[in-house]
Amino acid sequence: MNLTITPAQQGDKPPVSKAYPEFLQQIGEARFREMVSQHYELLKESSIKNLFPVDDPEEFAAAKKHAADFMIQICGGPAYFNASRGAPMMGRRHAPFAITPEARVVWLELYAQVLAPLADEGVSEANIESFWRYLEVFSKHMINTPSNNTFKL
Repeated sequence: MNLTITPAQQGDKPPVSKAYPEFLQQIGEARFREMVSQHYELLKESSIKNLFPVDDPEEFAAAKKHAADFMIQICGGPAYFNASRGAPMMGRRHAPFAITPEARVVWLELYAQVLAPLADEGVSEANIESFWRYLEVFSKHMINTPSNNTFKL
């Protein structure tokens, strides 16, 4: 299965393709929400936990719900996110958080950890990879802060 992370930097805005609707259909909404929850639990212990409300259980649960609602909607499911939060405008919603290229990589690496087991559950690799491609490209749009890397050539 190809869950490759390509390089990105602030300002990269390549075209984004949504995941195949079959991805959501194949895993179902309950498993989809569980997958997002697992991702957030990994984030809670990660080097980018400062980007999430990890110290407030209610806010953290709400963040999980909002993320799942958004991703379900992106995958062709009901428009839960729009109904509860309005138009996504994800760049604006994430503007208060310093999202670096390095933070993007951590976020994606943790998503890869929760996506890989889906193949063992019978989810087709094509569907998993379609969701991964969406995440991988969409995450480039969320970078709003230059690299932490102070090394210069």
